[in-house]
Amino acid sequence: MMRGAQKIMEDGVKYTAEMVRDFPDDGNRYETVHGVLLVTPTQRPWHQIVLSRFNTILTDYVNRHEIGYPLQSPADISWAEDILVQPDIFVVDLDEAMTYDWSLMRTLLFVGEVISETTAQADRITKRRVYQAAGVSTYWIIDPNQKFVEIWVPDATVPFVEKKTVEWHPANAPEPMAIDLRELFSPL
Repeated sequence: MMRGAQKIMEDGVKYTAEMVRDFPDDGNRYETVHGVLLVTPTQRPWHQIVLSRFNTILTDYVNRHEIGYPLQSPADISWAEDILVQPDIFVVDLDEAMTYDWSLMRTLLFVGEVISETTAQADRITKRRVYQAAGVSTYWIIDPNQKFVEIWVPDATVPFVEKKTVEWHPANAPEPMAIDLRELFSPL
């Protein structure tokens, strides 16, 4: 297989979530969207640094306001037989999280993907459409190289792009989560 998020079809195979769950634990992330296999290799350190910073901010906010439960990939989110995605970071409905069962975690309140050159197309197009169709109310594409965040909502055909401060304000929260992107993307 080639390096990067790839659409891989072998002999017309339509991949199911069950098939993907049986793949080896070889350091790659395997997902399927409408039967198309997406493969992502281990991410670079910069991706992980930005994800770690974002996770700290999101987890603090979600826990402080008791808004769902924050989780990270690896995950096993599936809305159909031929869909299995592993968002980098997401907030799942608290009642669903308390089941401790991936198959029952279907209500994602927020999804964030930290993109790289190898994942940009899958995150911006393929997975975005799945998240929108599933009714994910807020989907952020976090671009650490270009230092901006694309904000998608279910009915959007184009994103809102933020380069300074990005906010998420769930309906039941008393205040928004605000992130200064200069800090999120600052060098070590």
